[in-house]
Amino acid sequence: MSEKKVLATVEGREITQEHIDRLLAGLGPQRAAQFNSPEGRKMLLNEVITQELIYVDAKENKLDQEAEFQAELEVMKDELLKQYGLRKMLQDVEVTPEEAFDYYKAHRNDFKSQESIQAKHILVDDAAKAEQIYWDLKKGLFFEEAAKKYSLCPSASAGGDLGYFTRGQMVPEFEKAAFALQVNEISRPVKTQFGYHIIKLVDRKKPGIMDFEEVEEEIRHILLSSKQNIKYLEESKNLRQKYTVVISN
Repeated sequence: MSEKKVLATVEGREITQEHIDRLLAGLGPQRAAQFNSPEGRKMLLNEVITQELIYVDAKENKLDQEAEFQAELEVMKDELLKQYGLRKMLQDVEVTPEEAFDYYKAHRNDFKSQESIQAKHILVDDAAKAEQIYWDLKKGLFFEEAAKKYSLCPSASAGGDLGYFTRGQMVPEFEKAAFALQVNEISRPVKTQFGYHIIKLVDRKKPGIMDFEEVEEEIRHILLSSKQNIKYLEESKNLRQKYTVVISN
């Protein structure tokens, strides 16, 4: 077991790397990404230090002994126990691979995919420059090399690769040109609000039914929610029979 990394100490109370990691995990992926840097983690550490100072000061002033706090604590304990009880009630509910695949076979038409394409592009801010790059490509310049050298898009580092996308995800001018290409064909410069694009079509996927592997997690989530709901309703009924419930008029 690795030794814990202590980042700060407030009145003898240690703040460790685990505190920061736990705080990041609670923020959710998008918000956590904003703080996942040395500067961002420093900001979080300062926030944890402030919280610890508030805690120490509250203890110093015996706020934890006040009647109002004790009442709030009991309410929180009740809510926490309810949540914990619900989690224990549903913890044995699971979805087997066989159940997931059977659902997929019975609902294949629910998992239709649109036509999608994979494209690369080179983005520049000048029409003449775009034309020159286009003709250099026609003469044998490698597209990926040109993207890394000339493109203003962040995708330049990946050779201009934009991955797969469907209709409606790109600006209209770009989409029209990209979907009109044949695989490995390179477009003439296309003007959009962002500048001038040279587009290369890498792959095309026709509309169809998505493979089981593509939707397995989605299916497992659907089935797990359904089975948990059934278990919840069953246990609710059993508990009403076990314990006295009086509904006032």
